[in-house]
Amino acid sequence: MNNEYVEQRDGGYYLTGVRISLDSIVCSFRQGTSREAILEDFPALRLSQIYGAIAFYLDHKSEIDQYLADTTRDFESLGVPLAEADPGLWQRIERVQAKSGESRH
Repeated sequence: MNNEYVEQRDGGYYLTGVRISLDSIVCSFRQGTSREAILEDFPALRLSQIYGAIAFYLDHKSEIDQYLADTTRDFESLGVPLAEADPGLWQRIERVQAKSGESRH
């Protein structure tokens, strides 16, 4: 499922040619963070890479959402709750889940 902007390697999805995970971009995108603000968080990227990653996510939304859910579940099964292992990531996930819940009503 590789394309110009996203590639699969080491069991995960990454922006092509860099060590930044697709998870990072998708999490910010799902929080409603602007593309320009995402760029500020990842200055090693170009704006076109961020748009490309988001387009990839939208084109493969069900597969990537399942991958993210599986990754979170697998990580939590290691015995260290994600909230303790990576509090920042856990807070972002909770915000996204809260927003998703709000938009369903």
